[in-house]
Order: sequence, then structure tokens, then C-alpha cells
Amino acid sequence: MTLNNLCVLGGGGFVGSHLVPLLAARGHRVVVPARRRERVKHLLVLPGVEVVEADIHDPAALQTLFAGMDGVINLVGILHETRAGGFQRAHVELPRKVLAACAASGARRLLHMSALGADANSKSRYQQSKSEGEALVRAARDIATTVFRPSVVFGPGDRFLTLFADLLRRAPVVPLAGADACFQPVFVGDVARAFADALERSHCHGQAYDLCGPSVYTLAELVRLTAATLGLRRRVLPLGTTASYWFARLMELKPGARIMTRDNHYAMQSDNVCTRNRARPFGAATPLESVIGYLKEAGPRRDYMDFRRHAGR
Repeated sequence: MTLNNLCVLGGGGFVGSHLVPLLAARGHRVVVPARRRERVKHLLVLPGVEVVEADIHDPAALQTLFAGMDGVINLVGILHETRAGGFQRAHVELPRKVLAACAASGARRLLHMSALGADANSKSRYQQSKSEGEALVRAARDIATTVFRPSVVFGPGDRFLTLFADLLRRAPVVPLAGADACFQPVFVGDVARAFADALERSHCHGQAYDLCGPSVYTLAELVRLTAATLGLRRRVLPLGTTASYWFARLMELKPGARIMTRDNHYAMQSDNVCTRNRARPFGAATPLESVIGYLKEAGPRRDYMDFRRHAGR
């Protein structure tokens, strides 16, 4: 299956901003829809990439976007709900609309971003909705699908270690909810490579892959590693289960961007580590320690220069 023309939903987000340049470098023509073109202007310097304004939650708009496309990649996901039903809309209703638009437009390849820990029986609505969306994609007929379930993704532009880096720069003591929760962080470049490699591999059709890095860390260990990378001496104060719940509730009431919610608290009740796909079908995983220096270089200009280098400009 030759895939020259691709539509990447969520292409302007964290993973998409690493995947789209890779796809462009491999010679694919990529269309990235965005509600506001200005918000993904960092992709405009890439050859073969077209950014179009569209409402991806509109079924008619999706069908128009997918017309003439050989494949579709859905990276859309949210970690926090800003309004009731947000998880359902992003993780369940959108995949259903994507599948319908693929069928109507003739797109025959779909790569879908789920999440490690997706579980219909979880107390976390994030994990429940991710499981529902994944089930829809895996049940699809007449389209070649591949599902990816990454652990927490790190790398330039992330909202995980970068968030902790910002907190550590400001506070000498960091109360930490879910300090003992285990993660197996995966580098964003490895995730992007897995998507790009799977596109034209027929043996990936109908498969679901867990994506993890080489090492498991507790959340407390990750925060301490972040502090050490920044050369900061900080005290991490682990909170117990009950205290973590009420800390998460307090964070929900805080004005501004949400750092943690009770739904996150529920999600961290189970370890976010890989138990399958140990053969690493998409190559060796990048160790966190080998690239964590990006936390010292965070900044929009650095990201912009990275995209220019991908574009050869």
C-alpha cells in the first residue's frame, strides 16, 4: 500500500509537531487541519505540508479533508476536561466520525493514538474513554488500522517533565501526589518513528502496540531527576493516597491551566508500564537520561529552529 497523501489530526500538537516533520522528510504530502491556522504556523516552513483551517469535529469537514487521502493519522487527545463530556467528544465521538469519514472518502489506512492504561473498567474517565475509542478503531472493517498505546511521552515541547521543571524552578518544596506511581516514559522521537514506520508495513495492519522507554521510574524519581538535570536542590514531599486525592481536588479549583485533577489521581492508581511488545518492533528505545538535557533549553525559538532544520532552510 503506497501512502503518498496523509491527513494528520492533531498534527500541531506535541507528538504531531515531531511526526509531521518526519513524514515530510520521508516524502509524504501531509495535510494538517487546525481550527486556527496561526496556532500551527511552526509547521508552515516544512515542504509538502499544508495547514488548513477546519473543524475536525464536523463530519462533513472531515469527509472533505479525507478526500484524496491515502491514509489518516489521529493523534487527538486531551488529558484534562475543560468542560463536561470533553473526554467523550475527543476520545470516542471523534474516532467514530473519523472512521465514518474514512469509509465515505475512500481512505484505507488509519493510525490511531490510544494510551497505555486505557481500560474500560478504570475509575479514570480519561482511561475509560481512551479504551472506548480504541475499541471502535480495532472493530473497524474495510480499513487497515494500527493502534498505538504510549506510556507518558517526553521530549522537547512536552507537558510532563517540562511542567515539573517549571514548578521546580519556582518552589523549594514540591508536594507530589501519586509519588509512587510507576511510569515507563517513551521519547517523542521514538513515538513519531513508530507511527511513520508502521504506515506502509502490512504486518502492522490490525495490530496494537504498547510504546515504552527502556526504564521504569516512580513519579518521585522522575521529579528528582528533573531537579538534578536543572542543577536544583529541591525537596520532594510525597503525599499518601488520601492526601493525593485532596491535593488533586485543590488543583482543580486553582485558576489557570490545570496541573492535576482527580481523574489523573484515579489514573495513577495503576502502573503505566509495558508488559507486552518487549521485542520493540520499531527499534531500540531512547533512554531518558540521554536526552533529558532538553529541559535546560526549553523555548519556542529553539523549537522553531528545529523545524527550519527539518525543512532544510
